[in-house]
Amino acid sequence: MPELPEVEVVRRGLETWVVGRHVLRARVLDARSVRRHQDGPQDFELSLSGATVGAAVRRGKFLWLPLSAPDPLPDAAAGVALVAHLGMSGQLLVENAGQPQEKHLKVSLDLADAPGEGMSGGEAGVPGAAAGTRQLRFVDQRIFGGMWLSPLIPTPDGGPGGCGSDAASFPADAAHIARDVLDPLTTASALRASWKTRRVSVKTAILDQSLLAGVGNIYADEALWRTRLHYLTPVASLSLARTAELLQALRDVMGDALEAGGTSFDALYVNVNGASGYFDRSLNAYGQQGKPCSRCGTLMVRESYMNRGSHFCPTCQRRR
Repeated sequence: MPELPEVEVVRRGLETWVVGRHVLRARVLDARSVRRHQDGPQDFELSLSGATVGAAVRRGKFLWLPLSAPDPLPDAAAGVALVAHLGMSGQLLVENAGQPQEKHLKVSLDLADAPGEGMSGGEAGVPGAAAGTRQLRFVDQRIFGGMWLSPLIPTPDGGPGGCGSDAASFPADAAHIARDVLDPLTTASALRASWKTRRVSVKTAILDQSLLAGVGNIYADEALWRTRLHYLTPVASLSLARTAELLQALRDVMGDALEAGGTSFDALYVNVNGASGYFDRSLNAYGQQGKPCSRCGTLMVRESYMNRGSHFCPTCQRRR
């Protein structure tokens, strides 16, 4: 499943290629991919027609595009955001309208540079799209992800809703998601305050999106390795200094992954241009079972935990 770095790579691509563009037409090819849109596929298509993408914003693994409705299109979406969740295999691709459709294409948006542009003409196989029109395509093989419209609501603390916008708002569907690892408003003292009464392990805590958003199994294992913490360490036992060290390790590993374009173990994770990341070549813990620890040489271990694997060094990360 894509984690924060992979979603941030996609967000940056959308910021470059989609923000400021006008939606000529939305098409739902598989209703299952808009199942979270309460008013159904047809309303999804109609609501997006005429809207302009104002920003590309991310909070944890949650991605959204705030929409505006310029005159003379009073029925277009306004005060809402197009939300996209990649799930296990979702991809957001920016393609020219004439490109062949992907096998698992579920939703497509025809885009133009400005309102009114591209309304006439038409390209083979793309009704209503002018030659050269770009498309935002949602491709999803396993159909765990999806797209839907959600109203924007104020953030409880008055801070920006997420990375990519200064607006103090976020989709109502993101209200349960905490600020993420890369958010400057996430502090060690705030984490310590939320963790000190929790009777769970440190790995459970950093995977809990209601406490700290954006961390998945890969980067949890990597950060715990960097801080020499066993994954079963009680999170309430961490001092403020140790919490700060872990938060910094999480930020460092996320930053390293971003520089590498994310982690791609198969062809399902790509950026908006279809390119894979290569951070998997730099992993120290995740998937390294049976290999020597790059720090001490002890063979790395994998144990089952919470229906997933935990990877650690039994020497560097002793359970205390």
